[in-house]
Amino acid sequence: MKLDHVTSRDNPALVRLRKLTADAGGYRKTGSVWIEGDHLLRAALQRGWKPALVVLTEAAMQDAALAALAEAARRALVVPMALFKGLSGLESPAQIGAELTLPEAPAIEAGAASVVLDRLQDAGNVGAILRSAAAFGVRQVLALKGTAALWSPKVVRAGQGAHFGLRLIEGLAAADLQALSVPLVATSSHDSQPLHRVALPSPCAWVMGHEGQGVSAELMARCALRVGIPQPGGEESLNVAAAAAICLYESERRKG
Repeated sequence: MKLDHVTSRDNPALVRLRKLTADAGGYRKTGSVWIEGDHLLRAALQRGWKPALVVLTEAAMQDAALAALAEAARRALVVPMALFKGLSGLESPAQIGAELTLPEAPAIEAGAASVVLDRLQDAGNVGAILRSAAAFGVRQVLALKGTAALWSPKVVRAGQGAHFGLRLIEGLAAADLQALSVPLVATSSHDSQPLHRVALPSPCAWVMGHEGQGVSAELMARCALRVGIPQPGGEESLNVAAAAAICLYESERRKG
């Protein structure tokens, strides 16, 4: 590992990382993503990701556990806390972060249990759904055009490390889902069968729609089944991330 102590905010690597963290879709231009905090870095390392660069504060360098994480990178920069704050999107910045090189976008894996995101806007919802997908063993997530950038800093933070174990494909059109070759199942609060009473196909692809508009008419027409989640409390609808967690759990439960 190459270790450099940096005190200038004009350092080329720091300038590049500030631009990356300021742009939610910046990873699409650079092919790399910034992750912040030891939890995300450990999650990446456990999945076999090797950081291209680690940035840690001078205080973190004195912490044996954090310093050991930095050793996994090809290069590390030790910076004052004031410089690290310039990279952080957190109110209370972490002490360590890393730049990861993203792999080439994979092709859709036919026959795989999947989650389809239809124009979801909220980064917290998207990250929470990725986390649920990983927790319930669904390894492929497909995002249609208009969905929040899957590798944006806010989505990555909300995913809590789920990204590193998932097959993520974004920028898709509804027609691209034909390659999945599994039934699409949509959640809907209208004209749907109760989730607990319907026979669910396995594997299937759960379609989660826009927070306000739901699943588009074009995509709904492609769905083999639409289900609703009973809400005896009388609310009009569930948060989409909560609905996704319930549906993914139910699919897993049905496997026995």
